[in-house]
Amino acid sequence: MNDECDYKVRVNVAEPRLGYLAIVLLACLSRAAVAQTPSPLQEWQYTGGIILARLFQPNLPQWRVVLGTAAEVLPVYDGSRAYRVKGGPVINIQYRDVAFATTGEGIGYNFLRGDHYQVGIGLTYDFGRHETDDYANLHGMGDISAAPVAKLFGSWVLSRKFPLILRVDVRQFVGGAQGLVGDAGVYMPLPGSSRKFVMFAGPSITLATHHYLQTLYGVTPAQSLASGHPVYEVPHAGTSAAGIGFSATRFITDRWLLNVDAAISQIRGTPAHSPLVERRTQRVLALSVDYHW
Repeated sequence: MNDECDYKVRVNVAEPRLGYLAIVLLACLSRAAVAQTPSPLQEWQYTGGIILARLFQPNLPQWRVVLGTAAEVLPVYDGSRAYRVKGGPVINIQYRDVAFATTGEGIGYNFLRGDHYQVGIGLTYDFGRHETDDYANLHGMGDISAAPVAKLFGSWVLSRKFPLILRVDVRQFVGGAQGLVGDAGVYMPLPGSSRKFVMFAGPSITLATHHYLQTLYGVTPAQSLASGHPVYEVPHAGTSAAGIGFSATRFITDRWLLNVDAAISQIRGTPAHSPLVERRTQRVLALSVDYHW
């Protein structure tokens, strides 16, 4: 065996399984369009693994497409004791590491791209909150209307040998809840991942402006009269939640796959004292079945 062939063999043998996982995970980001304000799912769970793809496969396929169906079990609203099941389609279209259109992340463009980082902008949609979601506790509070959400985001991966990923984003609600929300999280592939079963996990923290927090958790004098809740003024901007998420993908066949996402989030800071918050700890479980090519 000549030196060139010997080198190729050694590279192929030494290449970690994560390289394969990063490539196939491009087809595994399957989130239904069932957003609420906010969701217990961690923000990184909508993009888990994407940043690893270019690191392990510099020449990405031009297009990746995923279609499927998904369902979530989640709180009726943030702070609710009651839960409900929501479902919807899965659409995930990726053009290299340049642009995307998905039900989980909306549409976006990565204007800075490298082997270890991505920075981009996006536009998504929030479905708001309605009194009818939980009439017993939200009666008299009025609706928070649906609204578009502009997003600036970035991801950075430490290295191939230790693929710890930092994800940060800032979201501006244009109407509806209004205000500014930011998330910071870290996550990484878990031991036990294989060619047919991929797992990620990591924590994150959420901060928000005063206006956003007051809209979601505050009770004005007028709302107090209509609802019976005591008046509550959120005193300042700050931390609103902290949590941890887990994502797993099982390849049923080469084209069909099953995704599972779970997260637990705790309402923190001044929002935790709102009379609207019946339960500070919020959980979510999401399942989807998808086909990719």
